[in-house]
Amino acid sequence: MSVKLDYESVAVSSRIRLARNFKDYPFPARLLKDPHAEEQASEMIRLLAAELTSMEEVRLYKMKDISDGEAEVLKERHLISRDLIAHRKISAALISEDESISVMINEEDHVREQYFMKGLALGRAYERISGIDDIISDSIPFAYDEELGYLTACPTNLGTGLRASVMLFLPALSRRGRLKRVMPILTRLGLTVRGAFGEGSGAEGDLFQISNEVTLGLSEVEIFSEVERAVTKLVDMELGERARMNVEEGRALEDRIFRSYGILTNCRVLEEKEFVSRISDLKLGIALGLFGERAGDDRMERLDALLIDMRPGGLKQRSREAADAKRQGELRAEYVAEALLAMKLF
Repeated sequence: MSVKLDYESVAVSSRIRLARNFKDYPFPARLLKDPHAEEQASEMIRLLAAELTSMEEVRLYKMKDISDGEAEVLKERHLISRDLIAHRKISAALISEDESISVMINEEDHVREQYFMKGLALGRAYERISGIDDIISDSIPFAYDEELGYLTACPTNLGTGLRASVMLFLPALSRRGRLKRVMPILTRLGLTVRGAFGEGSGAEGDLFQISNEVTLGLSEVEIFSEVERAVTKLVDMELGERARMNVEEGRALEDRIFRSYGILTNCRVLEEKEFVSRISDLKLGIALGLFGERAGDDRMERLDALLIDMRPGGLKQRSREAADAKRQGELRAEYVAEALLAMKLF
């Protein structure tokens, strides 16, 4: 096996998020208790939508007006959060067609501006969302203190209000127990490691989010530069561990990966947990060169997209039926086999 030593097989995506609050409105937690909450929320949504649509092509999703299924799909695609759905009476999201921009309104803070990019690209993502933030703040006064910076619902977001995060695919470090040794070091550096779906989520599919924990006292550039340095080190460690894994596990590793391919293309029922684990095996197989090399290889990206599409919300949207868990497993098996065979890994 030849190990594919590139950052693209480890760094999946980058996100910059800015937390902001309107100067003259109660924060969302208090706003929910206000008898005029919906009127105030409608005004905030109107103001933000007017500003953002003047510079970007975005679609407005008012949480109270969309179905549970549509909200679930948006959450599975990392475009909205559980808290936004929980605040349905007052919350909304503005999302671009290419899903690179998501502005959540009345989540934990009044405004959560997010920009997503493929791979390791925190600097470019920051430049993009910073430009959007500048234009919005020219027209909408945000809550700001000369000493504390931007005022936010959670003290950990005070200051810049910036959260920089990178999604990493770390099967070697995770499966071989190396990641546990690194996590205390990251914590001391003011960074945190979470699962693919953020706080409280598990490490499904060997996917991990690396992000800054604190924003106060640091500049925006210092924050994303520190995250990027840590991520670069983790990428190098993962690539090195894959090379050792390749040598030490050899045939046993190959067998696991090809068994996963066989199961995914031939099974009749596929539960979500097993699906996520076996897709991770295939991604590792591609990274290790087991499925050959291709020019302009987008197979790992397509598998990441499949991971999202085969979540319960996405599965329901595709099948257009309210399937129970058993039927979901049957549909997932059918769709996944079709997708993998179309990819022609061999």
